[in-house]
Amino acid sequence: MIKKLGLAAIVLASSLFASSEVNIYSTRHYDTDKKLFKMFEEKTGIKVNVVKASASALIKRIESEGSKSPADVLITVDAAGLYKAKSKGILQAIESDTLTNVIPEKLRDKDNNWFGLTKRSRVTVYKLGTGIEKELSTYEDLADPKFKGQIMVRSSNNAYNQSLLAAVIAHHGEEYALKWAKGVVANMAKKPKGNDRYQVKAVANGIGKIAIANTYYIGKMIDNKDVSQAEAVKKVKIFFPKFENGGTHINVSGAGIAKYSPNKENGIKFIEYLASSEAQNLFASRNFEYPVVAGVPISDVVSAWGTFEDDNISINTLGENNAKAVKIFDLAGWK
Repeated sequence: MIKKLGLAAIVLASSLFASSEVNIYSTRHYDTDKKLFKMFEEKTGIKVNVVKASASALIKRIESEGSKSPADVLITVDAAGLYKAKSKGILQAIESDTLTNVIPEKLRDKDNNWFGLTKRSRVTVYKLGTGIEKELSTYEDLADPKFKGQIMVRSSNNAYNQSLLAAVIAHHGEEYALKWAKGVVANMAKKPKGNDRYQVKAVANGIGKIAIANTYYIGKMIDNKDVSQAEAVKKVKIFFPKFENGGTHINVSGAGIAKYSPNKENGIKFIEYLASSEAQNLFASRNFEYPVVAGVPISDVVSAWGTFEDDNISINTLGENNAKAVKIFDLAGWK
């Protein structure tokens, strides 16, 4: 009897411990997130444990851990990663009036397996003083031979580029997307390498005249301890392209609840907190991302770049077309 009571006590203690924590598997790597984790802990008393890696690595890890996975929440920086997680069967539907009420339908999974929490736009960044901005217009136009030797862009294995091409497919089909990708390859100033900041720095330093990059990177370069980034961003400006029959391409950083989440309730509370005005304001002011919740202001830095109209396709489409985009990049010779 004593042994049984002892076992019951251990189980109870384990249950109480589990209910006081939430395990986050995240691909995000920003100081803003660390601040948000701390704020959530202080508000709720729920301890936040974080595992960081690439989306593919985290998805593979959750798959291999199976029903014993400690993962409660998966966060990725791209809609395709969330779509892949859902297609692998490692997420579950979230029942939350809070999330469905504040996050627009086109920025979340159609089955509520994941929700977008921040928006980032993929745009063109041009070198000031070159006059190239007079030639800029649509995404489709970037494949025009008039830009031969002028475009700096990272490799095709980058999720942001894959989602941009996925959007091209959504608007025009696979045949057109292949032609477009080949056109951009022909217009590259040099073979793809480096991240978005590398592309912007290259353009600032006279290698090509146009960089393709996510907007929030520009914000993070402005007040940067790396002098080369801070100086480079002074020499460039953002131009917001749009699709011929749509708007400016956007992607999302978002989150979902893992299928075997041991702390599901805490996981939902955590995602709901990231959709709160407090958290959305921090994403906007500290990380220069666009909030997904209406009424939350963008930062002054972001506001100075100008305005744009979001593209009209659903974020779900970016994930649905990802495999096609990867294949087309390969056919186009986009390394």
